[in-house]
Amino acid sequence: MLGWDDFYLLPVPPSWVPGAAVGIVSLHFMQKLLFPYFWADLRYLLKVLTYGLRVERYRLQGRVVTVLDKFVKLAEKQPHKPFLIYEGTVHTYRDVDRRSNRIAQVFLQHEALKKGDTVALLMGNEPDFIHVWFGLAKLGCVVAFLNFNVRCRSLLHCVSSCEPKILVVGADLLRTLEEILPKLQKDVSVWIMAKDSTFPSVHTLLDKIEAASEDPVPVNRCSANNLKSAVLYIFTSGTTGLPKAAVISHLQVLKGAAGLWAFGATAEDIIYITLPLYHSAASLLGIGGCIQLGATCVLKKKFSACQFWSDCRRYNVTVIQYIGELCRYLCNQPVKEGEKNHKVRLAVGNGVRNDVWREFLDRFGAVKICEFYGATEGNICFMNHTGKIGSVGRTNFFYKLFFPFDLIKYDFQKDEPIRNKHGWCEKVKKGEPGLLISKVNAKNPFFGYAGNKRHTEKKLLCEVFKKGDLYFNTGDLMVQDHDNFLYFWDRIGDTFRWKGENVATTEVSDVIVMLDFIQEANVYGVSVSGHEGKAGMASLILKQNASLDLEQMYKQVVTYLPSYACPLFLRIQEKMEMTGTFKQQKFRLVDEGFNPSTITDPLYFLDNSKKAYVLLTKELHEMILSRKMKL
Repeated sequence: MLGWDDFYLLPVPPSWVPGAAVGIVSLHFMQKLLFPYFWADLRYLLKVLTYGLRVERYRLQGRVVTVLDKFVKLAEKQPHKPFLIYEGTVHTYRDVDRRSNRIAQVFLQHEALKKGDTVALLMGNEPDFIHVWFGLAKLGCVVAFLNFNVRCRSLLHCVSSCEPKILVVGADLLRTLEEILPKLQKDVSVWIMAKDSTFPSVHTLLDKIEAASEDPVPVNRCSANNLKSAVLYIFTSGTTGLPKAAVISHLQVLKGAAGLWAFGATAEDIIYITLPLYHSAASLLGIGGCIQLGATCVLKKKFSACQFWSDCRRYNVTVIQYIGELCRYLCNQPVKEGEKNHKVRLAVGNGVRNDVWREFLDRFGAVKICEFYGATEGNICFMNHTGKIGSVGRTNFFYKLFFPFDLIKYDFQKDEPIRNKHGWCEKVKKGEPGLLISKVNAKNPFFGYAGNKRHTEKKLLCEVFKKGDLYFNTGDLMVQDHDNFLYFWDRIGDTFRWKGENVATTEVSDVIVMLDFIQEANVYGVSVSGHEGKAGMASLILKQNASLDLEQMYKQVVTYLPSYACPLFLRIQEKMEMTGTFKQQKFRLVDEGFNPSTITDPLYFLDNSKKAYVLLTKELHEMILSRKMKL
């Protein structure tokens, strides 16, 4: 047993060690207090740099490695691993590679396609969408993804804007083809995914695929010489007009495909894709992300809220994708037992509201919501790598070095950025909404739109802060807080001005949906004769078996909104019109306005003299137009 004298024999640490230990602990607490996100930011930045350096190394070596090249390598490396699971059927990496080879051989033999020619693809979510896409890519073609929800005039506009040599149509979209066929350009060759056809001069594909060879086409057909060359046309959703064909380069596909990896997904993950493949979220982030990881994808024909979690359990899904209102649709489903009984760990997407975000986590368990921001045609992306609720991402000094962007002041009345007396744009302060613009340079190019030089030029801002600079106008209003988190505020097209003030539609809809009888709210501005700006109007969907409480509605908006932001008009609808990517369609609603003579839906007006919403009659409508009713 040791006595006190024996302790003097133990080694005594130098006098500076306790001081150093205290210093290290103090630094740790200082870092936690002043720079709480330092390590998370560093890890994310290192990931971004690692991926960028890898692509740059390939370029310096004279190698252009595309996502398609990676897929072909994976088909050799892991031929028997499931790549796609569709309606219970497994398609391995080898299966998809060989069937896409067959499709490439068909078009090689039957069509005089040259490298760089465009082929338009009008198909729903099914494995053959991917087979045709990859097969045409192996021929070096640019593939244009057409939105199957678009019809008639709009669809013809989409086809003509990308100038395809061939149009490939899915078997379930033949009625859509029938609508446009008489007016389709005569030089467009039409192919359908069927064995026989009742349409004159329309070719069939399925019968020819069965007879085609599985041999790969010559490598020189698909090899890319430049990462900045076009490989896809993906159409913007067109919530306020006709869709535009965004030019997508190999570089953009590579960046999109890295998204799941950047959020922490691995080769062992199983990704569930319910979004339409014609959209960049499903095709680039989803399918491209699976290839980047070497993972497995479960593809759904169409999103189904009631089947969503049962599918996740059935296929052991670990990563899900969402966009727009998808998470809210899941939260609106009746509560069931065992809702947290699943293996989903990541949910990657954009557009989830704060209240839905919280409800989703409370109800469905410890799923990490990976919110991000990025426009299909844009050259800037933000990723919420910390999980901060409501934020679309985070920035810092180093991130802005590689991806320069700014938030600038915007004039909603003139619908253009504010410039000072010297002609330069001005940056907003932290906490203030501003128009997001990102610098266009060699590292972050903007490729524009196919078939419309004017639309491309309209998205660019010249001489913003100095002579000769060039920026991409995202059209999105963002807010950067004092912790450098970024929040989506609104689209400039969706923001309207009333009573000399700017009204954010999302702010108004978020207040309205807090009411327990409201299922959904779509807020927009409508023109009122004799008044400047636009008056607020809300299209509402009531919850099942719920009735409209106008008294409660009035109390809600006047309590939580400034007077200028309170909707003057309400429209009660049975079904909300959406785009194919789960975004609310506003264009038709804005055009229809608030006329009870032409609108059959119930309409209500905010009568400030009565401090209530009242039924909007034809007589009241006339009073508003004649300015006898004060607004």
